[in-house]
Amino acid sequence: MTALPATAGRSAPVIDTGAFFDCEVTQVRHYTGTLFSFRAARPQSLRFRAGEFVMIGLAGDGKPVLRAYSLAGPSWDDALEFYSIKVEDGALTSRLQHIRPGDRVLVGKKPTGTLVLDALLPGRRLFLLSTGTGVAPFASIVREPEVYARHEQVILTHTCCTSAELAYSRELAAGLKDDPLVGEAASEKLHYFASVTREDGPQTGRITDLIQSGLFFRHIGQPRFDPEHDRVMICGSLAMLEDLKAILEGLGFAEGSNARPGSFVVEKAFSETSRPASR
Repeated sequence: MTALPATAGRSAPVIDTGAFFDCEVTQVRHYTGTLFSFRAARPQSLRFRAGEFVMIGLAGDGKPVLRAYSLAGPSWDDALEFYSIKVEDGALTSRLQHIRPGDRVLVGKKPTGTLVLDALLPGRRLFLLSTGTGVAPFASIVREPEVYARHEQVILTHTCCTSAELAYSRELAAGLKDDPLVGEAASEKLHYFASVTREDGPQTGRITDLIQSGLFFRHIGQPRFDPEHDRVMICGSLAMLEDLKAILEGLGFAEGSNARPGSFVVEKAFSETSRPASR
């Protein structure tokens, strides 16, 4: 194994095991009894595009259990950031939810995914539609300067069961105005829309219903979807993905990929760690 680089008197922040990077956890934050985020040391050689995911796991006896996790930090950050649900009987998150700074996580070496700008044709407005922990890849995307250079408007949505579960995205959106790279552009171009499904809130309802009724567009003061000029990224529950895909295709949107860019993309990686509770 090769250490990269070692710190005197302690384990290396990152160890290259050959198959994975073994990374030191540097920060853990719990938002609710079911949601938390953590940061880990970033390998110098790990490069990724905003919106991609990697496999992560925990070392132990036998073969490690691995799950796909979106990289929630921007591609220029000096650390890795992840956002996760807690599943008491989950093969990975039953253990992962108890990590503390100084613990270690395994990180895969091959970032991949469909929620990347390369999979979309040029457009004027970029819609980032998420439920639950599906907001994680968009936490990376909205902190990338290129996103604002390529679009006139960026609309981030986040739907959860309760208002408490919106804490991560609310802090993200509020903090963008002070971001050293995108603060000025985000203040001008970013719209943040949040809704809840199981209690009263500023906006109540599934994002699919709010889109179809037009309430979503009236709230943000924007016209309805236009397949010629709008581009859409979707990440959330499987039902939400299927519903929104049907809505968009019915309007003339075409699904894109890394090989063939289109007018919308969805994240197909699906695991216990990214299973939102609402749509």
